[in-house]
Amino acid sequence: MTDLIRPGAKPARPYFSSGPCAKPPGWAPEKLATDSLGRSHRSKLGKARLQYCIDLIREVLEVPDTHRIGIVPGSDTGAVEMAMWTMLGARPVTTLAWESFGEGWVTDAVKQLKIDPTVIRADYGQLPDLTQVDWSNDVIFTWNGTTSGVRVPNGDWIAADREGLTIADATSAVFAQDIAWDKVDVLTFSWQKVLGGEGAHGVLILGPRAVERLETYTPAWPLPKVFRLMSKGALAEGVFKGETINTPSMLAVEDAIFALEWGKSLGGLSAMKARANANAAALDAIVQEREWLGHLACDPASRSNTSVCLTVEGADEARIKAMAKLLEDEDAAYDVAGYRDAPAGLRIWCGATVETADIEALGPWLDWAYAATA
Repeated sequence: MTDLIRPGAKPARPYFSSGPCAKPPGWAPEKLATDSLGRSHRSKLGKARLQYCIDLIREVLEVPDTHRIGIVPGSDTGAVEMAMWTMLGARPVTTLAWESFGEGWVTDAVKQLKIDPTVIRADYGQLPDLTQVDWSNDVIFTWNGTTSGVRVPNGDWIAADREGLTIADATSAVFAQDIAWDKVDVLTFSWQKVLGGEGAHGVLILGPRAVERLETYTPAWPLPKVFRLMSKGALAEGVFKGETINTPSMLAVEDAIFALEWGKSLGGLSAMKARANANAAALDAIVQEREWLGHLACDPASRSNTSVCLTVEGADEARIKAMAKLLEDEDAAYDVAGYRDAPAGLRIWCGATVETADIEALGPWLDWAYAATA
């Protein structure tokens, strides 16, 4: 390794983790508003900042007025669990799994809620046969599989006349991919993915059909306090107006506001999608130039433009870890090893908060790390 010549230029911001992800360009802690810190989140100021965050999410993400937006505990996981525990059980359930987080929702449905769902699976790198879905069922799926780099290409496969609810874990899709809001009844995400925000808080977006389910169905199992969306027989509307179920971190809220204001200043959703697409295209160019690199997601139509997962010829988990360590030690790329449950490979975050020039500068460093671990 000592005989190998290190590349010259490094990515200026070598933050390629798939969660928490890179902060928006220009971010600095002193740029965050801090007036709400040390104050009650239920004060006039605290509630105003929480409502402002919700309003920005609606504006930048282009969420229709028909859908309610709430900030909830437990990151994206908490938001998905909240939907599952409060809404499932009214009708049969189908779960789609093609990577680890989708499998997690299968586990919860089978072992925790014990509702015996229909499970439609695909291997890492593949998308399940979406034509198998029975739309009389409630359907749970990941819009973008963060650990496999496989996404649904659009919402055309979702039936407009569905009887069941669609529950979409879209944490690595929002702000980078088009969401068919007329096809989504429940959508969840967390700030730490495409916004580069801090963790521990989830966002729960409910369409009218999901609200109707909450108002007309009571699950057979007890609900923890942090999951309860009903109060005295009615929807807890305050949750969707900044009155959070439990105490949020106002510092994390201010951090999310910074990222949302940044996205808005770029031109909103279209600009953020364009940045992600440019980053993914730059990474694809690197892959196409190297015989030893490949995409885990073989079909470009279902290939993620955020959590891009790569195969490395002849590399096992140990070699991938060695490559990732070398890159981190050189401050050339942080946190690029694939997810622990996924096939051995690299995973490069290409969301909007990453600069395309940094993706382009990564190529020679990947060559160096690959050669150094041969």
